[in-house]
Amino acid sequence: MHINSHFAAGVIFTSILNYFYSFSLFEYFLILLLSFICDFDVFFSQYAKEHNHRMLISHSIIPSLFVIVIGIISNWPALLFSGIAYSTHIIIDTFDWGTNFFYFQKKQVGLKLLISKKEFNNLPKYLTKYKKPESFFDEKYYSSKICLGIEVILFVLMVIFTIIFAFQYIFFIFIYFIFLCFHLYRHFLLKRIESSD
Repeated sequence: MHINSHFAAGVIFTSILNYFYSFSLFEYFLILLLSFICDFDVFFSQYAKEHNHRMLISHSIIPSLFVIVIGIISNWPALLFSGIAYSTHIIIDTFDWGTNFFYFQKKQVGLKLLISKKEFNNLPKYLTKYKKPESFFDEKYYSSKICLGIEVILFVLMVIFTIIFAFQYIFFIFIYFIFLCFHLYRHFLLKRIESSD
């Protein structure tokens, strides 16, 4: 799932919790931040196996368990929920391409619904068909009506739940559009590169 969708899911989760806990601005932002922060590990993909950022420890369940334990020990609900938000991101990512969920086995696990077993096992062969390897994943994602439908549903729910449960933090929604623009720009750039001679 793209970072804008993780952001939307984070807003939904944090806004519902805000109804019960009346978070401060910092607490709301902390939970929301941990719902999508691990996607910034893409900047460190050069250190990952096969340059796949989802193979880094940041895309495993380990960091979220650490945050959850600290949240329980400190008896700070916002930190506990931050860890849960982080773990939810990792669990969601097992559905599309999979993640190195337990980290130490160095294996990408999950349902991997956007890639067939044949494609996954022979990925280098499929990537050579593209000028930019990431175009393979981009094409798969944007050709999935389910992925696009989920993005629309999450956006609508994000707006609704923010208005109902956390209207004072509605300005956070503008961050969604930054992430969306990033992905759309990248998508059309890759399409242009692949269609060029």
